[in-house]
Amino acid sequence: MSRIGKKPIEIPKGVSIDINNHLIKITGPKGSLSRELLPLVKVKVEDEKIIVSVDKGDRRSRAFHGLFRALINNMVVGVNSGFTKLLLINGVGYKAALQGKILNLQLGYSHPISYVPPEGIALEVPTPTQINVSGIDKELVGEIAARIRAFRKPDAYKAKGIKYNYEVIRRKPTKSGVK
Repeated sequence: MSRIGKKPIEIPKGVSIDINNHLIKITGPKGSLSRELLPLVKVKVEDEKIIVSVDKGDRRSRAFHGLFRALINNMVVGVNSGFTKLLLINGVGYKAALQGKILNLQLGYSHPISYVPPEGIALEVPTPTQINVSGIDKELVGEIAARIRAFRKPDAYKAKGIKYNYEVIRRKPTKSGVK
């Protein structure tokens, strides 16, 4: 049995759960999220807690037990408090600016890069070298942050580019003189 799957999920105040057949819909102060469940996974609400269980004890269902418990927990946290990823920009002349909802990036290319985020994602630029990606869907926040980072990944020689705030860039030494 999955150790993660066995843990019940606490339901915070202001969050409501609706389970219809194989569809779970979670609504909270920040919005609502829904996800389709596999027939192997059973979800029930008891005493302000969500309990996830599986029918069979085979390897595949045990894997889905922990997975769906984690996905449902991310949905509960997302509609209650939301998720945020911070990106940092390093490099001379590299900067970000926000015009309405459009993110404009100057990353050393011959042209500026404009990025329009999808619905449900909020972008903030507190300083020209920081980008905050926030939303209620953890999966979508991570995907959008990765897409923005992919415009100019940090290089190993000068560490120029876009990186996550927790990311450590291991620098390589430059080529020494050849004799």
